[in-house]
Amino acid sequence: MSNTTPLVKGFFDKRTFSIQYVVADPESRKCAIIDPVLDFDEKSGSTATHNADAILDYVREQGFEVEWILDTHPHADHFSAARYLKEKTGAPTAIGEKVVEVQKLWKGFYNWPDFPADGSQWDKLFAEGETFTVGTIPARVLFSPGHTLASITYVIGDAAFVHDTLFMPDSGTARADFPGGSATRLWQSIQEILALPDQTRIFTGHDYQPGGREPRWESTVAEQKAANTHMSKCATEAEYVEVREARDRTLPMPKLILHALQVNMNGGRLPEPEANGKRYLKFPLDVLEGANWG
Repeated sequence: MSNTTPLVKGFFDKRTFSIQYVVADPESRKCAIIDPVLDFDEKSGSTATHNADAILDYVREQGFEVEWILDTHPHADHFSAARYLKEKTGAPTAIGEKVVEVQKLWKGFYNWPDFPADGSQWDKLFAEGETFTVGTIPARVLFSPGHTLASITYVIGDAAFVHDTLFMPDSGTARADFPGGSATRLWQSIQEILALPDQTRIFTGHDYQPGGREPRWESTVAEQKAANTHMSKCATEAEYVEVREARDRTLPMPKLILHALQVNMNGGRLPEPEANGKRYLKFPLDVLEGANWG
């Protein structure tokens, strides 16, 4: 395993401010796709595969072989394209093993007593600290709860894919007020990420373009320590929790949370067609009690 610097290509989705990644080993030309987006327009109810197809075009142009399709957690603001990409590439899908805790929680919200909350919707459930490879590049899994019960970080060579833990330094950290979230646990997860070597590249999963700047998604551990608007100002866990919880009380729920979780906790599978050939989302009312209306 001589090479520990993967090639990383980010794909920014303007509709959801999400960044999807292709992480490739330049020696073997094998790659992983991380947190791909399935396009969804909530106004018309339309789905599309523009983002996922752009990723496939890039993979094909570069001559890569897709070895993994990886989710960091079940997302609350967009649909996952993991299932679609598996159908197109044959590559296995994976997520952290704590996804079963999210499934158990949300199957109750959706009143799905028969939903299999066992993680079987993915080909692989990663345990805390488990190792794997992308081509010849070593990779490992950090359990990073706080934003959700199931969030993980993929450390692939010198690159860490942290999604909803750390944003770019000028944007701080992710919210921790979703069902099962915890600002205390998020602080602890971030401490583990910031304990990685200073030169580790940090790739975040969202960028909301503060001040209207161009989207950005790459930083380093050193930059996060020095300049992150939350982590550089909060010296203790108690300070951070106070700041994070105060901020979260002002935030409305993501507009797609109730649309997206039923798809994403099912491995990116859309609901099965009904007798008329159409698919229908289930939308529970009054389950997110106390949510800020915004």
